[in-house]
Amino acid sequence: MFRFAHPDLLYLLIIIPLLIVFYVVARIRKKKAIAEFGSPELLATLMPLQSYKRETLKFILVLMALFFVILGVAGPQFGSKLQQVKKEGVELIIALDVSNSMMAQDIKPSRLEAAKQAISRMVEKLSDDKVGLIVFAGDAYVQLPITTDYSSAKLFLSGINTDIVPIQGTAIGNAVDLAAKSFTPETETSIIVITDGENHQDDAVAAAKAAREKGIFVHTIGMGLAQGAPIPEKGNPGQYMRDGSGNPVISKLDEETLKEIAKAGEGIFVRASNSNVGLNTLLDEIDRMDKTLLEERVFSDYAEKYQYFLIMALIFVLLDFMVLGRKNKNFLKINIFGSEGKSVETNR
Repeated sequence: MFRFAHPDLLYLLIIIPLLIVFYVVARIRKKKAIAEFGSPELLATLMPLQSYKRETLKFILVLMALFFVILGVAGPQFGSKLQQVKKEGVELIIALDVSNSMMAQDIKPSRLEAAKQAISRMVEKLSDDKVGLIVFAGDAYVQLPITTDYSSAKLFLSGINTDIVPIQGTAIGNAVDLAAKSFTPETETSIIVITDGENHQDDAVAAAKAAREKGIFVHTIGMGLAQGAPIPEKGNPGQYMRDGSGNPVISKLDEETLKEIAKAGEGIFVRASNSNVGLNTLLDEIDRMDKTLLEERVFSDYAEKYQYFLIMALIFVLLDFMVLGRKNKNFLKINIFGSEGKSVETNR
């Protein structure tokens, strides 16, 4: 496998066609200047050592040297072998509630934003573990399949909002079921459900029990405070959702439901607060779990090969020094460069 350590430097290759254009223009102007000065045939007898072919050859040698220098500094590397890298870790899927109630601001700046910030910090601490991301409201969707690409996880996380799921509501059971189907078989796995717990659509406790029967632990994080908070209206700053009687809708943490889900999944329930969402507590618990051997095949042992390209550049530089810009008067009778190599007789 071949790659460049510094591929951005390859943009310097644009210099070569620019130099060619400059050289061609210079040659055209030079020929026009000579034609204005006198007859080319007459001037050729006055300048017997002049060789345009030698000048072109030297220019080509310089371009080749520059070409290999640019390739060399770009850091060409070859993968010497395909190596199997073995890693031990766990698979972790985070099921994040994106229903409208997660916009309540009893957890600052909002339940959803606080959860996203905590997930981002948690991902930064992962090393050999795999992580996946599911979003749910009235239904559940895989936002990011199981992966060790933590940069992609943070990228997908940044784009999550309450509009990402078309059906509103809170279907925790659907999220747990979908997460349970998304793991690699025979791995040590955990689901972390982050929600305010206001589940009205399915049996989340039964879903957690079913997941545990498959060897999956189900943890819950309760986003919200006991006293609750009103739900902001989208597009109307300072306004809140209201019920049929015109009263603000207050979203409260359903702690009991989340405890029951965690108990059924033999996991841990953590109550979030404005100072701590609780993901670090769960991550410490997950770190104590038995690790599963995860295997990946990657190209490794990249060998630096820049020296070969610089050697080629040096060879072309040496050839440029060896080729004279003018014909050697001692070799005028040797026809190397076509008609220009013919000897010119002079009267003594």
